[in-house]
Amino acid sequence: MNDSQYNLIADELLLAIEEAIEDSGVDIDYEGVGGLLTLTFLNTSKVIINKQAPLHEIWVATKFNGHHFTFNNESWTDKRSGDEFWQFLSKAVSKQAETELTLSAQ
Repeated sequence: MNDSQYNLIADELLLAIEEAIEDSGVDIDYEGVGGLLTLTFLNTSKVIINKQAPLHEIWVATKFNGHHFTFNNESWTDKRSGDEFWQFLSKAVSKQAETELTLSAQ
């Protein structure tokens, strides 16, 4: 994948996350600026999702740990665990929002 392809796919992912949070109906604030998306929960915890363009990765920092995701022509997967991005994000957001959520790209 070249840089242009990465940027297009990564930007689409960040936009899809914003839309999924908006559609969830749960009170989660989000702010996206320059490849960085911050989700802020009522308990003041945060999930930070950002592009790592030089590595062609998406990094996610939660209250509990950090994860690096790579794109494998079909989906974003965690480099360590192999978890699919949306499954991971749903679990992480559910923990920090203290309510069960299932997020997905529309």
